[in-house]
Amino acid sequence: MDPVTLAVLAAVAVLLLVILVRVFAGGSATQQLLDLKKEIADMRTLQVEGQNQSLQALAGHLTRTQDSLTAQLAGANRAIADVNQKLGSLGEATRRIQEIGRDVASLQDVLQAPKLRGNLGEYLLEDLLRQVLPEGNWKVKHRFRDGSQVDAAIRLAGSLVPIDAKFPLESFRRISLADTPADRQRARREFGRSVKTRIDEIADRYIKPDEGTFDFAMMYVPAENVYYEIITAEADAASPWELFEYAWGRRVIPVSPNSFYSYLMAIAFGLRGMRIEQRARTIVGELRAVQEAFGAWTGDFAQLGRHLKNAGAKFDECQRKVDQFGDRVARIAGAEGPADAADPEASRTLP
Repeated sequence: MDPVTLAVLAAVAVLLLVILVRVFAGGSATQQLLDLKKEIADMRTLQVEGQNQSLQALAGHLTRTQDSLTAQLAGANRAIADVNQKLGSLGEATRRIQEIGRDVASLQDVLQAPKLRGNLGEYLLEDLLRQVLPEGNWKVKHRFRDGSQVDAAIRLAGSLVPIDAKFPLESFRRISLADTPADRQRARREFGRSVKTRIDEIADRYIKPDEGTFDFAMMYVPAENVYYEIITAEADAASPWELFEYAWGRRVIPVSPNSFYSYLMAIAFGLRGMRIEQRARTIVGELRAVQEAFGAWTGDFAQLGRHLKNAGAKFDECQRKVDQFGDRVARIAGAEGPADAADPEASRTLP
């Protein structure tokens, strides 16, 4: 029962009590009953109005609650639809990942053969060289006089930097396949020994200064995780840098795809500087040739000036002689004119 109804009933009870008191106290019972009836009717009206107000308030509250529930249900429906969409995208991504996993597994099966792995490393090496360096500054399959052949060579300042890409990845795979720490440690030691063997082969076969190479070579490691294992793994000694130090001691530089790219960029900038320097020397030589030609031309021009000066002097001398000859002719002509006029017979005898 709501509070308004309780208040109305309490008021009715109080009113009845008052009326009973009045009846017992005396007075007109009929009038009192009429008054009581009127008051009860008024109380009923108040009760109905109170109930109507309560119902209206309850209806408003229910309406607001319904609107809130409707909004919440709409939001929940949107969230469910979004989740369903994301679940669908996740399912598609999962399917693609599974397909990629199968492709990777197939690729791993294909690359089980060492020759195929070596060919892939050589291809990646050649692709990096082609991307960074000019064509004339590198070559693949460089052959030495003893018949040995290095995978690639970079030509720099008239000498060669040999690069080997045949790396023993099989021993590295045993590290990841080891089940226990002891097996993993044994696999790491075996990996270190195989890397040392490869370093010795590179140093002995490809570092040939008498055939135009530098006194160092590069060992291209086709994967970053393998390169990290080389520079941090232990072999037979306790030093975590033992393999890297051993490689440097044999004048062999291990490089990964990222570090090799950095080396190539430095070499490319060096080659560009060398080309600029060579071009500058060529320009200086051409300027010297032009200067020498200009000096010879200046000598020829000065000689021509002297010849022209001598010719001018000769011309002036000839002009003076012509003038003198003209004067003499004029004098001779002037001297003979009066005599011819005095002797007409002499003039007639002339042809």
